[in-house]
Amino acid sequence: MKFEMPFELVLGWRYTRAGRATRRNGFISFISGVSMLGIGLGVAALVIVLSVMNGFQKEVRDRMLSVVSHIEIVSADGGALEDPKGTLQQVRLNSQVLGAAPFISAQALLARGEDMKGVLVRGIEPALEPQVIDLPSGMPAANGNNMPGIEALKPGQFGVVLGLDLARQLGLRLGDPVTLISPNGQVTPAGVLPRLKQMQVVGLFNSGHYEYDSALVMMHVEDAGKIFRLEGPTGVRLKIKDLHEARSVARELAPNLAAGMAIRDWTQQNRTWFAAVQVEKRMMFIILTLIVAVAAFNLVSTLVMSVTDKRADIAILRTLGASPKSIMGIFMVQGAMVGVIGTVGGLLLGLLVAFNIDVIVPALETIFRASFLPKDIYLISRMPSDPQMADILPVAVISLILAFVATLYPSWRASQVNPAEALRYE
Repeated sequence: MKFEMPFELVLGWRYTRAGRATRRNGFISFISGVSMLGIGLGVAALVIVLSVMNGFQKEVRDRMLSVVSHIEIVSADGGALEDPKGTLQQVRLNSQVLGAAPFISAQALLARGEDMKGVLVRGIEPALEPQVIDLPSGMPAANGNNMPGIEALKPGQFGVVLGLDLARQLGLRLGDPVTLISPNGQVTPAGVLPRLKQMQVVGLFNSGHYEYDSALVMMHVEDAGKIFRLEGPTGVRLKIKDLHEARSVARELAPNLAAGMAIRDWTQQNRTWFAAVQVEKRMMFIILTLIVAVAAFNLVSTLVMSVTDKRADIAILRTLGASPKSIMGIFMVQGAMVGVIGTVGGLLLGLLVAFNIDVIVPALETIFRASFLPKDIYLISRMPSDPQMADILPVAVISLILAFVATLYPSWRASQVNPAEALRYE
C-alpha cells in the first residue's frame, strides 16, 4: 500500500519554497525569508542570553561556595558558642552533613604603611576547614610549586592567609609583615584605642570570586580568639551532600540546636544577589520573546500577500472540490513551515554559540582589545555558559506557538475566497 502525503501539506511546502518566478512572488519570498531570519535570530538570542545567565549564576555560585559554606550555625548575640564541641557532634549525626568546622567571624582593618583596607577576618581550624570548603590548598607559583595556603596557619604564630586581589592592592607578598587593627579596642584615659597586632603573610588563596579574594583574611581560630577577645568559635560551618537541599537540611537541624543559636544557609546569605539574577533572567526572557513575537507576526503580512497572489490557484482548487478547511490548511502549513525552519535554525545557531562562547568571547576581546567582564564589577572575568533544557524547550514551544497563531487570520481569509470573483479577471 503506497503512502500518499495530504495535498495540503504538499502545496503548503511548495508555496513555502516559492512559486512562479515573478517580481511580486520574488518580493513575497523575500519577506518570507526575512520573517524566517527574524524568528531564527530571536530564538538564537534567547538561547544565548539565557545560557549565559545560567552559566553566570552557576559560576558565581560555585566560586562563592569555594569560600562560603553551605550552612552556618552562629551565636545569636554574635559572641562565642557555649558548647562548640557539642554542637559539632550534634550536627554530624545528620546523614546529609559531610563535614563541619568551627570558625570565628569578625571585621577589622588591614594596614601596610599608609595603605589601609577593611577586611572580613575568619578564624579557622586548618585541619577541619577543607571539610566545608573546596578552596585549593595553595596557588601555583612561578617555579611550578604551590604557594602555601590555609595549611600554613599555625596557632600562636599569628599568620594570615590573604586573597590574591587583597594582597595585590596592599602590595603584599609571602613573608611580608602586615598590621591588623581590631575595632574592639582598649579603654584608656584618652578614650578607646583600637588594638593593633603585627601579623605575617604566610599564604595566599584565589577562589576566583573577586568579592572574597579582595576582602577575606584567614587566620588560625586560636589566634583570632586572642585578637578579638573571644573564648571560643562564634559559629560552626557545614557542608552537605546536595547544596540545593541546604534550606531543608537547615530546617531539620534547627530544632536540635541549643537556645541562643541561629542557623542560616547559603541562599539566605546571598538572597539579594540571587533574587536580582532571577528577576533579570525573567525580564530578559520577556524582552527577547517580544523580538520573536515581532518576527513571527511578520508572517501575517507575508501570508496576506501570498493569499492575494494565489487567488487564482485557490479558485481552481475550490472548483476541483477542495474545501475551505483544506485551503486554510494549505496556508497554515506554509506559515508553520516558516516558523519551524526559523525556530530550528535559531536553536542550532544559539546552541552553537552557547557551547563555544568560551572561545568566541576571548577572540572578540582580543580583536577589540577590551574586557567585556571586568571582575571587580561582575565578580568573574570570563563569560560562562550553561544551556539548560528547561530554558530551551519553552523558547522553542513559544516560538512555534507564535508562528502558528500568526497564520490563523491570513489562512482563514484564504478559505473565504470566492472562486467566481477570483477567476473573473483571469
